[in-house]
Amino acid sequence: MKSKVLGITRKSHFSPNHIGNDASIFNEVCENLVIQGYDIEICNEEDFMQREHISQKYIITMGRTKELVQKLQKLENEGKTVINSGYGIENCFRSNMTRELLNAHVPYPKSHIVSTSCSVLNIFNELQGTGVWIKRGDFHAIHKEDVTFATTAEEAQYILNEYALRGITEAVISEHLAGDLLKFYAVRGTPFFYYFYPYEHNHHKYAIYEQINDTTLHYPFNKKDLIQAAENAAKTLGVHIYGGDVIINADGSFHIIDLNDWPSFAPCRAEASQAIVKLIVNTFTTSRNATTKSLL
Repeated sequence: MKSKVLGITRKSHFSPNHIGNDASIFNEVCENLVIQGYDIEICNEEDFMQREHISQKYIITMGRTKELVQKLQKLENEGKTVINSGYGIENCFRSNMTRELLNAHVPYPKSHIVSTSCSVLNIFNELQGTGVWIKRGDFHAIHKEDVTFATTAEEAQYILNEYALRGITEAVISEHLAGDLLKFYAVRGTPFFYYFYPYEHNHHKYAIYEQINDTTLHYPFNKKDLIQAAENAAKTLGVHIYGGDVIINADGSFHIIDLNDWPSFAPCRAEASQAIVKLIVNTFTTSRNATTKSLL
């Protein structure tokens, strides 16, 4: 009998400028799982939330709404196997990610998690270089204003106040790091790791960021160290299919500035989909064998 899998797609507004790319990687993974012998049903987030009973033991998901994450966590607690875990997805929300990575001593920019009703002056003065980054804390970036660069304390305070007016109660304020912006994609538990310089490939969510970050100078760095840091970050957050952004400094050191659950893998989709399928099959097989063993 074929193992039954439920696949949950991502809402389009969680894929700014990458709607097609996100859909493509998910569809390719599902097609490859069918070839591997899995029986897959695909639904959207709204359909998933309306279902009172989920018959499938295995779930793969790109969903990100908070309500969906809570339902995934409940299903995991009941014995379902979910990739990425609902707990991992929640850990990738900005404030959670910042807190967890700093606590785990993953190389990450100096940052403060603050209430959007606070005064920003002291923090701005502490972190100030050419400016600071202010990011909504409760979620991922959906609009370009959700990650904003401020060059003055007054501008930073205005951004924070604007978040409060939008109902965002928490923000992350981070130092600006000079260096090369590098993007990476990875699949935990496999050798797959791909990186590139996004500004050289016109691959970025919001073009305005390119005007703020420095020109890419290709500073040398230790790839093995970056892979290990990314793996540690993913383990800390509890995700297996992930990607992120990193700043490479002139001396070869680096800081991970973002990590996301199940990104688009757009520049490396074919190779990434094979690695993702390998991870999923291994995870489901391990889960199935553990269940069988417990029944003996």
